[in-house]
Amino acid sequence: MENLERKTVAILATDGFEESELTEPKKALEKAGADVHIVSIKSGEIKGWSDGNWSNSYKVDKTLEEVSQSDYHALMLPGGVINPDLLRRNVKAVKFVKSFFENKKPVGAICHGPWLLAEADVLKGRKVTSFSSIKTDIINAGAHWVDQEVVVDEGLVTSRSPKDLPAFNAKLVEEVYEGKHNMQTA
Repeated sequence: MENLERKTVAILATDGFEESELTEPKKALEKAGADVHIVSIKSGEIKGWSDGNWSNSYKVDKTLEEVSQSDYHALMLPGGVINPDLLRRNVKAVKFVKSFFENKKPVGAICHGPWLLAEADVLKGRKVTSFSSIKTDIINAGAHWVDQEVVVDEGLVTSRSPKDLPAFNAKLVEEVYEGKHNMQTA
């Protein structure tokens, strides 16, 4: 297991995130030694989504107003339908996502999380996967979409759904450990 001590990772989320897609990567990163912050467009708490219903609330560590990509070594984007749809309409959230690519930092996105990548215009020429219902959106954003458990493309880690979390988490930890990737571009 890679040692992520002295690495700080942002998980960008808001209400409606798929609960396991936030909690499981967070646990994996923390178990590897990373300091993980839940960053959101609002302060207080955000509410998860699980099994087709609203679920638990989670404390927001920082708002987008309080952070910059320079505070973090990597970014993780959970899915759910509501969460990324709300975030991709927020200019600051989109700029925050794009800034990780501009600075060649690792990014992980699962399920519907890649919608934010499409909005940030960082998918051209990239090999990625996502939940199948957004396949066309991802292709239209210029990506080469594949139906695989986990895909790694120069520091970008993507997966399809909660069932892929073990593979996604392992590759996310590995990419955060490796750090900046010179071919990670915006």
